[in-house]
Amino acid sequence: MKKQSKRMKKVYSNFDKTQVYPLEEAIKILKENSKVNFDPSVELHMNLGILAHKTDQIVKGSMVLPHGTGKKLKIVVFADGEYAQEAEKAGADVVGNEELIEEIKKSGKAPYDAAIAVPKLMKKLGPIARTLGVRGLMPNPKKGTVTTNVTSAIEEIRKGKIDFRNDDSGNLHQVVGKLSLQMNN
Repeated sequence: MKKQSKRMKKVYSNFDKTQVYPLEEAIKILKENSKVNFDPSVELHMNLGILAHKTDQIVKGSMVLPHGTGKKLKIVVFADGEYAQEAEKAGADVVGNEELIEEIKKSGKAPYDAAIAVPKLMKKLGPIARTLGVRGLMPNPKKGTVTTNVTSAIEEIRKGKIDFRNDDSGNLHQVVGKLSLQMNN
């Protein structure tokens, strides 16, 4: 077993590992013991007690976090015409159609955090599906990222919409915010 560092020994001495803490107190303990030079993410890890190989026990979905994730996201919208104008008004970082698709195809890069598409342009995303899919950006109607209501999709993502799904072991791992995030009660 790997030897524990002095810093970690000190951190573990500041709380009882066997006790369950309320959320506010747990966040207070995290803030007191964080000595890193960046804003760390706060993650939720849960053992769901399910058999992940059984299809009727899969846990997946999406939700909008009440205080967001604390992260500024770069959103791309694949739209044209009135939908493109609507996306620009709603605050999308990049709006484009076939030209943007060609640009991503040539560069092989998609430096975005979220992607939204109108149904009309979905068939044209085929050539860049692998590029978007690897990063988890491929628009999907089940996730609400293929829609004609572009404004509400952008607003949801800006507010902190997250997608979650259990892993192969029946556990759930999800980033729920940044440590510096201030919750308004």
